Amino acid sequence: MFPKTLKRIPFLYVILGVLLLASVAPLLLYALKMMDINRRALETNENLLQNTITHSITEEISIYNSTFHQLLDNLNRIVEVNTVTGSRTDDYRNPQLRAMLEQFVSSSDHIIHVTLLDAQGRGLRAGNYPAETDPFLVKVLSRAFAAAQRQLEYQSDPLLISQPPNQFPVMLLSKPILREGQFGGMLAMVVNLQFLVERLQASSSGGLEAFVVDSSGLLVLTPNLRQNSLGQDMGYSPIVQMFLSWKGSVKGAETSSFDLPVNGRMVPMVGTYWPVPTLGWAVIAQRKREDAYYTVQEMISTTTIWGLGALLACLAFSYILSLRIVHPIRILTDASRALAGGDFSTRIQLRSRTEIGELASTFNSMSSELELFVQKLKDAAEQNRQLFMDSIRMIAAAVDEKDPYTHGHSERVSRYSVLIAQNLGLSEDEVDKIRISAVLHDVGKIGIEDKILKKPGMLTPDEFAIMKQHTQKGAAIARRVAQLREMVPGIELHHESMDGHGYPYGLIGNAIPLMASIIAVADTFDAMTTHRPYQSAMEPVVAIEHILSLASKKFDPDVARALESVYSNGQLKMSRAATLA
Repeated sequence: MFPKTLKRIPFLYVILGVLLLASVAPLLLYALKMMDINRRALETNENLLQNTITHSITEEISIYNSTFHQLLDNLNRIVEVNTVTGSRTDDYRNPQLRAMLEQFVSSSDHIIHVTLLDAQGRGLRAGNYPAETDPFLVKVLSRAFAAAQRQLEYQSDPLLISQPPNQFPVMLLSKPILREGQFGGMLAMVVNLQFLVERLQASSSGGLEAFVVDSSGLLVLTPNLRQNSLGQDMGYSPIVQMFLSWKGSVKGAETSSFDLPVNGRMVPMVGTYWPVPTLGWAVIAQRKREDAYYTVQEMISTTTIWGLGALLACLAFSYILSLRIVHPIRILTDASRALAGGDFSTRIQLRSRTEIGELASTFNSMSSELELFVQKLKDAAEQNRQLFMDSIRMIAAAVDEKDPYTHGHSERVSRYSVLIAQNLGLSEDEVDKIRISAVLHDVGKIGIEDKILKKPGMLTPDEFAIMKQHTQKGAAIARRVAQLREMVPGIELHHESMDGHGYPYGLIGNAIPLMASIIAVADTFDAMTTHRPYQSAMEPVVAIEHILSLASKKFDPDVARALESVYSNGQLKMSRAATLA
């Protein structure tokens, strides 16, 4: 009889009390949701801003590049008009042409130098920068002249020049002067790119950095000429690597988050590249994620502080209340674990006026029913197992009864096999399979004629061939019973030999299952220590020595040594050296 259930307080009231104290949770969820929304909005805005900036600068570079090429073409046409012969050096040195070049330079804020050379590299220079004295520009002009001789246009990468007190990047554009399809000279101009630097500087604010790289990832333009050098390799930046991965076939812009190595540490960044197809360049914009999403970080910090305060207050109240709830639940949990572990005698001693008390009472009832049910199952299983084993022993006994010399042979082989298997450290499940297989190892002899089984002398070759069939006959019988299929190897293969001279298949070495090897040794040991028509019983020690002498040739060495071990340890006890059935 279980104790009478006390008048209980609905557990719902307890839950409602905890929920009321934890009412700060919806506010926290709302704050988290709003932070996520704001973060997404800021990500979208940052992506849009970077795309807008890079696209705008890209358009400006493309337009200016096209404009400068157009100006160079216009100047080339003017030169063609004013130099009619094209073969006279004087054409490139007359004062009128020089004045025209000076006027051309002064008409643009971005053109600082113009050079007009004949086929021998002599001619006119105009502008407010002495390019002929700058070793870097002289080298670039030489490359341009060499390209012009091959009738090719030339455009240099930006390079930094100095005109105290300023430094600024310039770019040289040139094209050949052709006369009737022949090289007649070169026209080149040097363009000041400071306006693009100023454009990059105007865009680089609030932690955003904008710069330009070429198709090799080298720095072309930067807003900070003092800290960064033109031609500097920017390939360490993942956003630049993304641009370079297209290998000149990039079709559009891309925005991505990445980690940038800075002074030995990785800095989370968000960046965008926008290609300049006409030049093979890309405009890069990047910003630290903490700068880009500063508002969200500030909101997270504020929400976290207030949320933690509210959470701690709620936890203080919840803890006091949960003490009265957790204790009985812990008792139920421990009891459930014991029950799950197989201890069906577990009972809970708990008196409570809530649903937990009713649950404890129900648990005890369930435990009692389970204990009774499991015991019945165990009894039934043991009865079935005993019936199964008795049936197997009955079959084995029937086989043994056909030959008075093998009376009790199957039981003894089974006992020896179990001892050997245990000595080898096999699991209980494997030992049990070997026990059954050993009992039935000669079941196939049911199908062998009595005149062969009971023949007192040696068998003829034909008779022995028939006798050898008992292994396969036994295996065929066992395979028909689902519970015996795992025991078939021991029944079918216990006459196999390590050297391959056994039967029925002539298996060699490790191809013979361990179950069959164990039964083979046990079968041989029993045959040698019992009287047979063809031999007298041997002493166990003599039989074991003989088996050991055949190790690796006929028997598994480990199994043979295991037989010796169980006999030496006194586990294998025999009433006399020979047993006559």
